[in-house]
Amino acid sequence: MASFATSPGRSLTGHLLVATPALTDPAFARSVIYLCAHTPEDGAMGLVVNRRLSQPVLDDVLEQLGIAPVPPRRRINLCAGGPMDNGRGFVLHTSDWSGDGSLPVDDSTTLTASLDVLRDIADGNGPAHAMLAMGHASWEAGQLEDEMLHHNAWVAAPATEAIVFGPDHNAKWRQALASVRIDPAWFTGAAGHA
Repeated sequence: MASFATSPGRSLTGHLLVATPALTDPAFARSVIYLCAHTPEDGAMGLVVNRRLSQPVLDDVLEQLGIAPVPPRRRINLCAGGPMDNGRGFVLHTSDWSGDGSLPVDDSTTLTASLDVLRDIADGNGPAHAMLAMGHASWEAGQLEDEMLHHNAWVAAPATEAIVFGPDHNAKWRQALASVRIDPAWFTGAAGHA
C-alpha cells in the first residue's frame, strides 16, 4: 500500500517514515523515523524517534562531553537514532534555535550536530522541543523507494511535534499509522530489509 507521499520524484524530507508490520528486521520493526534528508537521486537519512536509550542516560552523555551542569537544568529524550554511526549524536529540535552546525530540515525542524545546543539545553535554555539521537538510519539512492513500493516495508506520514518530540515512545508507532488512517492489521506478508 503506497502512502500519500510516495509518488515518484517526491521528497519525503520532514515526513515520518513508519515501519509497517511487514517489516520484521529487529533494527527497524515498529520504528518511526523522522526523515532529515531525502531525494530519490541521493537517498535518505533519518532519525528513529521512538526508541528510548536506557544506557547511557542523558547525564552520562553530558558528563562525557564536558557539558555542565550535571544534572542538567532541563532534560530531553535520548533515543537510538539508528544503526549507522551510533557513536555520533544528533540533536533534532524545533527551529526556534540555531547555531553553528545547524541544518534546517523544514520550516519547523532543525538538525544540529554541534555541542552548543546541548550546552544551552543543559543550562535550561535552547529550543522549545528537542531530542538527542545516537546514530542514524540511511538509505542509498532508490533503496527507500524500493522498500516502500515493492516490499510494503514503510509508509510516509506527516510529522507532528507530538510524535517527534513526545515522551510516550511506545505510542508513537500507532499514532503515526493512525495519522494516515492505517490499521496495522491491514498488513500481511514479508518485507525487505532496510
